[in-house]
Amino acid sequence: MRIGELARKTGVSARSLRYYEQQGLVRSTRSAGGQRQYLATEVERVELVRRLFGAGLPSKVIARLLPCVHSDDAAVIEDAFTTMVGERDRLTADIARLADARDALDVLIEANTRYRQGEGVSC
Repeated sequence: MRIGELARKTGVSARSLRYYEQQGLVRSTRSAGGQRQYLATEVERVELVRRLFGAGLPSKVIARLLPCVHSDDAAVIEDAFTTMVGERDRLTADIARLADARDALDVLIEANTRYRQGEGVSC
């Protein structure tokens, strides 16, 4: 399939697909006219890449994880596992920092609400 069809099937812009290819996240071949041609299996791969980007993983990390999807190589699988655990730990720390920021905002919102209700206590 051509890039426009892959873009329609996945909801990813052609520009993003070119970026994914540049980063080694998806693969294509070239037609005689130089147009990108993608296998049907790239639809699932693009959807996986989108989910990983959505989870906050950078393209370099995603590129390290993708080989394990269809590999029986123990070294590739081990590297991917180590990377996944590290990324999960990073996300967990990010979630904790965001929860702390939310809690601090709750304190400010409560103080501001009291002030706006005339209690005279400002932020």
